[in-house]
Amino acid sequence: MTQQKILLVEDTKEVHQMVQQALVGVSVELMWADGITKAKELLNANSFDLILLDIELPDGSGLNLCSEILGKNPHMPIFFLTGKVDLSEKVLGFSAGADDYITKPFDLLELKARIEGKLKKIELVKENSSLLHWKEIQINKNSQEVSIFPTEEGEKIDLTALEFKILMFLAQRPNEVVERELMLDEIWGKDVHVYSRSVDTHVSKLRRKLGDVSHIVDSVHGVGYKFIPTPL
Repeated sequence: MTQQKILLVEDTKEVHQMVQQALVGVSVELMWADGITKAKELLNANSFDLILLDIELPDGSGLNLCSEILGKNPHMPIFFLTGKVDLSEKVLGFSAGADDYITKPFDLLELKARIEGKLKKIELVKENSSLLHWKEIQINKNSQEVSIFPTEEGEKIDLTALEFKILMFLAQRPNEVVERELMLDEIWGKDVHVYSRSVDTHVSKLRRKLGDVSHIVDSVHGVGYKFIPTPL
């Protein structure tokens, strides 16, 4: 799992230290805000994977901050970490959009388990959303790794940055005829003077690297290309 980033919004230093202790051995970066004002500063300057949020803060309500955060980023995972144990408070927390509600004092191992479980799910979603996968080929948009499957085992192929851009451009438009002019404008840029013949040259190199699965990049005579993979 790649290192993820957590924001703790909590005014008590002791709780901050306990959360730090709970996360020992977990590949995360923990940032701390002791109030809403500081939390907003950190949220504006950073991208977080998870927020741990107290309800009672010196400069406002964690419930209101939760609603404000989710108004801008509806998919942000938020755990309330609070001393409020009443059922009505829990209902308010979940109604505000929280993913979990953990009461103080909390067990360090339980907190660690809940955080790790959520982060693993987040990472899995990210990995799945970054993958394009068909019977003949798998493309990882984040790592820019490409694997082809002439056999079940599969094999990785090395593409240049430009070849990867061409493959991605076509793969994001499966079974569509993509004109050379569109490829020129979107991949090379409208301000760059490149001949249509250059597109053919680079696609030809790409197809050679695709080897036994090169048929997934099909030439449409006089127009451009079509990406025609086989669904899983």
